[in-house]
Amino acid sequence: MVLDKKNIPQWLVHALLWCTLSGILFYPFFAGTRNLTYGLAAKLLIAVALFYFNYYYLVPKFLLKGHRWTYIIISILLLLSIAFFTTVTFPPVPPDDFVPRGKHIRPPRESSLRVIRFTLMTTVIFAIPHIFSTMLKLYTEWQTNEDLRKLVEKEKIQSELQFLKTQLNPHFFFNSLNTIYSLSVKQSLDTPEAIINLSELMRYMLYEANKAHVPLNKELEYIKSYVSLQRLRTANCENVTLKISGEEKGKFVPPLLFISFIENAFKYGTDYNGKTYVKINLSINNKSIHLQVTNKIGAFKAKSGSSGVGLENVKNRLNYLYPHSHVLLINDDGKTYEVNLTLNLKNYELHNH
Repeated sequence: MVLDKKNIPQWLVHALLWCTLSGILFYPFFAGTRNLTYGLAAKLLIAVALFYFNYYYLVPKFLLKGHRWTYIIISILLLLSIAFFTTVTFPPVPPDDFVPRGKHIRPPRESSLRVIRFTLMTTVIFAIPHIFSTMLKLYTEWQTNEDLRKLVEKEKIQSELQFLKTQLNPHFFFNSLNTIYSLSVKQSLDTPEAIINLSELMRYMLYEANKAHVPLNKELEYIKSYVSLQRLRTANCENVTLKISGEEKGKFVPPLLFISFIENAFKYGTDYNGKTYVKINLSINNKSIHLQVTNKIGAFKAKSGSSGVGLENVKNRLNYLYPHSHVLLINDDGKTYEVNLTLNLKNYELHNH
């Protein structure tokens, strides 16, 4: 049985149930307000046996398998049979009868009408723990299935996120190699520096990107390295800016979350002359992070039906990691492409811890 560590253990629920029921039944006799009822202890043992027979056999065998009416009929017949058996075996003592201490006097045989009446009363009494047994078993099964569902869903999300990352990394690596290739074709003296930057970026992806979340300052260093690499590629980097404001310490984000927006800005923000216009602003608050990426739409416009792997992946990751805790607005007027992303850091920490 799968139990969440925050839930009350099932054995404790059962122990509390029987301690409470035993206390209610036996308290009047221990307090001296009533004489001990004939066969009370035996009836309690029968109730316990009925409880667990229903809990471990009837409910799993019939009710949980969809045989509802079969379960109801069997339960009614079982309760009536046990009630009749206990009424005949342990007939109720009339209130005016007196049983001297230390002696056992069997009550007189009851009339048929009296037997029927007490059988029905006993059936109702036995039905209470029987129904409670059913409810407890159904709740336990629901809780088990719910825990299992959450576990499967979590594993599914993790596997999908891992798949998205494995798609993103080759995509990013491919674009970065194109950048270095363009520098090498121009025989640029910046080519060695670009290779070093790329190695730092790849080191981050190898050792940090597989984590669920990373310190925000590491993610920002990664972004700075990427922008530096892109500046080496552009013919005119005057219009390439990166501005970061706010306190980054003590904050965590999923790795590689922002890079796709920045990467696409450089990819589609270059005109035919190689000039690039990309503005990146990232502001950090106590409970949120806001990213704004703006680029002029240059020569390399996205073709209809193109993969757009990085951008689509980050949208999926946002839906998984920040459900109802992020706002993504994209504006494309044909000349300028602007992304505004706001993340609720507090909700992310609650959702993932």
